[in-house]
Amino acid sequence: MSEQSASRDRRPEQTFFDDPAIDRLMGVVMALATEVYVLRDRLGALEADLDSKGVVRREELGAEPSESQRAQSAADRDAFVEHLLSNLLGQQQSKGALR
Repeated sequence: MSEQSASRDRRPEQTFFDDPAIDRLMGVVMALATEVYVLRDRLGALEADLDSKGVVRREELGAEPSESQRAQSAADRDAFVEHLLSNLLGQQQSKGALR
């Protein structure tokens, strides 16, 4: 492909907001939403398959967790959220060697 035809094929980035960074951020959000839907769909298919084979009943999957399960889940969730949001603190995450 010649340089001329390559530049002809390029079109300006489609924008919806005044700040193009918001458009890119929305692109990331929509990509993540797509992945969440795929995971939900596959999880539903897996649950249905396990239920049909008698491995686990779907009603059991929605049962209230025990206190120890709830505590473990809370600890896991807190660690996940802390890691996820740590970049918002504006602190340097990667540090160089000590001199």
